[in-house]
Amino acid sequence: MIGEKEYAALVKQASPKTNEAKTLFAAFCVGGVICMIGQAFSDVYAEFVPLDEKSISALVGMTMIFLGALLTGLGVYDKIGYYAGAGSIVPITGFANSIVSPAMEFHSEGIIFGMMARMFGVAGPIIVSGVCSSVAVGVIYYIAGAVA
Repeated sequence: MIGEKEYAALVKQASPKTNEAKTLFAAFCVGGVICMIGQAFSDVYAEFVPLDEKSISALVGMTMIFLGALLTGLGVYDKIGYYAGAGSIVPITGFANSIVSPAMEFHSEGIIFGMMARMFGVAGPIIVSGVCSSVAVGVIYYIAGAVA
């Protein structure tokens, strides 16, 4: 049996060497570019689409999710993620990637037990947490409004 120090030394030896400064810079830049693209869509929609601010925000979200899913389907998003790391995961496009990637990976297992069952494996807990917390906040808001 090997001790903790020996195990830590083996892990350090087997782990790939990374340049944290370079990785951090790439994540910051790519995440920023993704956000700039979203802002550009917002500006274009505000100029040319006769919608209110909330509707434009929803349209930008839908556009970015579509682009993230499309780029994942084309195999481009994986290359962006390899280069940028967390910089590609944090924006809304990372959410689309986390849904589409498992669907593509398990497509061979069939539509129901492959794509549909595995599709929300990564994003499912996040969606459930968001729905449950929004219901809880809604109930608190409703009760607070009824009391006031």
